[in-house]
Amino acid sequence: MPPLYLPVMDLELRHLRIVRAVADAGSVSKAASTLGLAQPALTAQLKRIERVLGGALFERDRHGARPTRLGELVLARARVLLPAAKELQDEAVRFAHAHAPTPGYRIGATNGPILGGLVDRLAAERPVSTYTSWSSHELTSMVELGRLDYVLTGACGDSGTPSGSLAWDTISLDPVFCLVAETHPAAKEKEVELSDLADEQWAVTPGDGCFDDCFAMACARAGFTPGTIYETDVPTCTHLAQVGRAVVLCQATHQPAQGLVMVPLAGAPLRWRQLLGRHPTAADATWVVTQAKEAHRDAVSRSPTYSDWLTRNPTYGTAP
Repeated sequence: MPPLYLPVMDLELRHLRIVRAVADAGSVSKAASTLGLAQPALTAQLKRIERVLGGALFERDRHGARPTRLGELVLARARVLLPAAKELQDEAVRFAHAHAPTPGYRIGATNGPILGGLVDRLAAERPVSTYTSWSSHELTSMVELGRLDYVLTGACGDSGTPSGSLAWDTISLDPVFCLVAETHPAAKEKEVELSDLADEQWAVTPGDGCFDDCFAMACARAGFTPGTIYETDVPTCTHLAQVGRAVVLCQATHQPAQGLVMVPLAGAPLRWRQLLGRHPTAADATWVVTQAKEAHRDAVSRSPTYSDWLTRNPTYGTAP
């Protein structure tokens, strides 16, 4: 899962795209729609960009967003750098494809339940190489630059499709469940209200989407502010849940480790979309999308908890 707090960052081209989008749209809300982000997530990203650059980039009021003098400076540079970067990207992709070795599938992925199944299916036809990262932005950029053919990632259920030059397909819409120790009171329940976990500590794996904002808003709707949040790797999240130190948020297709129980959250206050992005020149796109969906169906079939939940909530699961 994506993190609930983000580390200090360096300025990247995607940040310049955000600044340009806000300036072109004239408001953060319109830019969020264009970029396929939730408005709170874009607002949070813009604040982080402003911290990196040392000051406010826009004056915002009920009439919209107007660049400050610093914003005008950044925009002037962005309007030169972004087209130049795109031209370099296109030229590099053409060169890479012209000098490519034996064709295969190059796939990048964040934490997710279906990469193994997808690789197994694709490798029966062609060689497959993989690259994993907690950053969906990094993986998307690698596909845009032609270093990967596909990216398997996710986004909050209410966010839009990522922007950019990639083509995107929705593989599934899944609820977010929680992992608790077998001795936790919630382990005996068929589902648990998010509000019943108000006093818990939480553990999550890193990411750079809007899940942190979505989780915070879900907790606010449930009437509380989440307590201590441990952002760490999967084994540490598992250990913290096993010893009762934290509740772990997980995708519904997750396979719980020994000593853990996966429990649905009542009303699905958090949702997660599995997405497959591809470079415009990626081979066998329709077939690869089909294999990704089949890998997701397989993952669902291995999860009795999720399969049972789907019988009561048929609008979720693998995309048609």
